[in-house]
Amino acid sequence: MDKIKAVGLSKSFNKHVALNQISFSVKEGEIFGFLGPSGAGKTTAINIVTNQLKADSGRAEILGKNAQHLQAADYMKMGIMSDTVGFYEKLTVYKNLEFFARFHRVPMRRVDELLKSLELYDDRHKKADKLSTGMRQRLLLIRAILHDPEVIFLDEPTSGMDPTLAQKVHNVLLGLKSKGLAIFLTTHNMQEASRLCDNIALLHRGKILEYGSPASIIEKYRTDDHVYLRYRNGREKMVPKDEVDSHWSSEVISMHTLEPDLEAVFIKLTGEKWHDE
Repeated sequence: MDKIKAVGLSKSFNKHVALNQISFSVKEGEIFGFLGPSGAGKTTAINIVTNQLKADSGRAEILGKNAQHLQAADYMKMGIMSDTVGFYEKLTVYKNLEFFARFHRVPMRRVDELLKSLELYDDRHKKADKLSTGMRQRLLLIRAILHDPEVIFLDEPTSGMDPTLAQKVHNVLLGLKSKGLAIFLTTHNMQEASRLCDNIALLHRGKILEYGSPASIIEKYRTDDHVYLRYRNGREKMVPKDEVDSHWSSEVISMHTLEPDLEAVFIKLTGEKWHDE
């Protein structure tokens, strides 16, 4: 069953097209990654699907219901981690989570369990406005998953974290996946998407360029007869080996082969280098 579904979503801000006819679905027990560089439309998509923003056209569904018609009981089955869903800055980590635990009727032992699993337990008495970026992200994540929702939406969940902490987040998410949760996350981290996600949508300027499992997308573009030319302006271009001479110029600073990965696919499809946010 599709727990999350979008069909033909479009959204513009004045003359800027943020989303252009995007469609995707997320099933029970699936981690779906919305992957794109800064400005690709990731946050706009998550805001529309969670009914924080209205699309110009198209339809979004959560748990089989039109996202625009969700009731309070439906939101209780969702967890959202984003900049628009925050916490109380002047309360401590623990007091914040105590408030939300009481709201959701969750025992405090669940709070302690999550704080320990995400290495935030020793900082539980810090006020929220004193937390580092990585700590704030972990607090937001705990808030989103505290009540064992059926679907969760995570906007850049590992932003500001070192690889060790990011892996702990991955472990938590994989545990939730094993329980059957549908997980929608946005990320600009291609390595994270490759390791964690069952399926991804590769987004560029509001359009989905590719959709499927990371492995299948990479395999689709696997080739041994091309090389990459890197130009002075930072642009990279994939060209056939036997056409290198015709593409060579004083603007080319290097030539290299590249083991296929999602970044190589992005470069091939757009002619642009991937830029992290």
